[in-house]
Amino acid sequence: MVSKYKNIIIGISITIITIITIMENKILHQRRKVYSVAYAKINLILNVESKLESGFNKIRTLFSEIDLYDSLKYSLTKKSSIEVWSDREELCGRENLIYKVAEYLKNRYCVKSGVYIELYKRIPLAAGLGGGSSDAANAIKSLNLLWDLNLSKAELHDVAARFGSDINFFLEGGTACGFNRGEVIERVEDVNIKNILLVNPNIGISSGEAYSLIKDRRKNKNFESYLQTGDIHYLFNDLQGGIFKKYPLVEDIVEELTKLGAEFAQMSGSGSTCYGIFSTREILEEAESFFRSRGYWVNITKTI
Repeated sequence: MVSKYKNIIIGISITIITIITIMENKILHQRRKVYSVAYAKINLILNVESKLESGFNKIRTLFSEIDLYDSLKYSLTKKSSIEVWSDREELCGRENLIYKVAEYLKNRYCVKSGVYIELYKRIPLAAGLGGGSSDAANAIKSLNLLWDLNLSKAELHDVAARFGSDINFFLEGGTACGFNRGEVIERVEDVNIKNILLVNPNIGISSGEAYSLIKDRRKNKNFESYLQTGDIHYLFNDLQGGIFKKYPLVEDIVEELTKLGAEFAQMSGSGSTCYGIFSTREILEEAESFFRSRGYWVNITKTI
């Protein structure tokens, strides 16, 4: 009888160990892949205050994420190499910011395994919506998880600051102020803006070009006024003036958005994407049809 119960107990123990082993293997298998999305942003405010000794521009900006996003998939590989594929051919390979971030993390933390990264783009390139920066921030967070780096929040931000000024914001998300180069982030209460229409005339503008066109650098009190009141008419973008002169089509879009019923319209970031904020979905959709008929890229969105 004792032998019988002993065999039953042994059998149960083996079963439990087997179940635990299967569960552990399943978790390990899941951790070999990470699926994620990288949201775009708009700049509600962009104030260029002065020049820093480093040569960068000292800015104050108010970022807000919107529900437009790129999709990314990360897969561990037995090879030690890093590979980046995208449905946009020009983003495949070593020049992609995602690759540079992955390469830095791999070398810095002596990671042995490789990674295959797939990037499916929905955010237009060089458009003032932070697509490249958001993808890079996504890579930092996803590889931290996939490679078990266990980096602290401060360490993640240190990595981000090495590769660009907007990347730190995307580590936080939501709505936040950006100071210095834009990499010093201070979270604020999330804004809730619906009925936003994005319009891009298919012109790529680099941030370097946009900042090179700035003539007047000074602190604008409307920054504080918006944070205190939430009145969208205090929103502004100091990069608009120079871009409007060089690319009159961008100014035309902002004017057309206003004529078509937007309560407020301006350029986002360094452009060339512009956005209009509408009171109703009906008015917004009429404006969307107008710009779509002109062959522009358009997207209806909201802050998140």
